[in-house]
Amino acid sequence: MDSFSTLIRTASHEQHVEAETSTFMTDLLGGRLGVDAYARYTEQLWFVYEALESGAQALASDRVAGPFVRPELFRLAALERDLEHLRGPDWRATLTALPATRAYADRVATVAREWPAGYIAHHYTRYLGDLSGGQIIRDKAERTWGFARKGDGVRFYVFEGISNPAAFKREYRALLDAVAVDDLEKQRIVAECKRAFSLNSDVFRALGEEFPLSA
Repeated sequence: MDSFSTLIRTASHEQHVEAETSTFMTDLLGGRLGVDAYARYTEQLWFVYEALESGAQALASDRVAGPFVRPELFRLAALERDLEHLRGPDWRATLTALPATRAYADRVATVAREWPAGYIAHHYTRYLGDLSGGQIIRDKAERTWGFARKGDGVRFYVFEGISNPAAFKREYRALLDAVAVDDLEKQRIVAECKRAFSLNSDVFRALGEEFPLSA
């Protein structure tokens, strides 16, 4: 029988690919969009991580979600430095969430408040994605828009507290495999994982509409 970490990865694979290959992300990584599109995407991330991390403190002592609350993963402070670099010191004054982003952040906040096991699904889809595919985005952003290597503008993708990402990911998968819930609850977590990817894809779709490539 497959381990839970394998189950969660394979079950959400289709949605994961859909998010990664969205038109917006493809255009962004292909260098076909300006830095403004990258900044707008970074703004949307702020809302999602604000929901994810403001809910984390209350879950730190939770039997199920607690082991996943790892300060070395937290991204909000790095995102805020990036936004200050991208949008200037008054970045908060112009910060707006797309309706799709609001729906995503609201779901994360609700799950954090009401369903600790479901919080794991959002935690997994975000942080493990950032540690993996996020590095491709960082590299492209540095080369396309001239950000300093691992500096302001791309700090979101730099995990200062994780010296060995491969070892960390192994440890994270072990946490998933040891998660203290029954099989039915595991199925619900997997379903929430799919929902998380779908919410993320909705954000990409909305960004794609905001930044269409002129034909």
